Amino acid sequence: MMIGKQTNKQKLQSAKFGKKAAFYLRSSQRGFTIVESLVAILVVSILLAAIAPVIALSVATRVQSRRVELASQSARAYIDGVRTKKISLAPPETGAGVTLSGYSAPTATGTLTCTANSYCTVPSTTLYCLDFDGTNSCEGTSTTDMIVQAFRYNAANSNSNIATKGYALGVRVYRADAFKDNVALITNTKQATFAGGAGQRKAPLVEMTADINDTLPKYSDLCARLTGCN
Repeated sequence: MMIGKQTNKQKLQSAKFGKKAAFYLRSSQRGFTIVESLVAILVVSILLAAIAPVIALSVATRVQSRRVELASQSARAYIDGVRTKKISLAPPETGAGVTLSGYSAPTATGTLTCTANSYCTVPSTTLYCLDFDGTNSCEGTSTTDMIVQAFRYNAANSNSNIATKGYALGVRVYRADAFKDNVALITNTKQATFAGGAGQRKAPLVEMTADINDTLPKYSDLCARLTGCN
């Protein structure tokens, strides 16, 4: 009789344990609750909000670096064109005592009329267009087209700076969209490669100088250009 009672008790305990196990098994298979889902969404949102500025800054810096690279290519292409005389028209001279840092920025009028690989007609005929978006012209709305401002100077000379005797060539490269309004352009402040947003649109991307010599350069011309030789 006692054995039968113990057996029934064990069966009852086994049944209770089976019900609890089944309950926990069903609970573990139910998935996330609404509260857990909301917490997960909140955590993901916080993480995205934290890394979004970093991603935006990274993209902006990469775009700006690409602009500086295109500007450097433009400056070198213009210098090579002048040296090889593929660009036949010598840039204007600054006169005596004016160097790269002292030469004024071009004037922005809100209008830009330029054919690719040639000098502009508006706002100035001393600006040279390099087209990078395939439109065969430089537009004030383009963020990839480049405008080269070039000039020659000879510190030892007066205004009679003869281009055929060699000269120092100063080059600044601006974005084409710097000319889309009449806000003045600036000099002596190059755009930073590391930048957020669109960067300083009115500043040159690149400034550089180069020596342009005659086909058969003369030592005396070089001395005159460099304010004399001892």
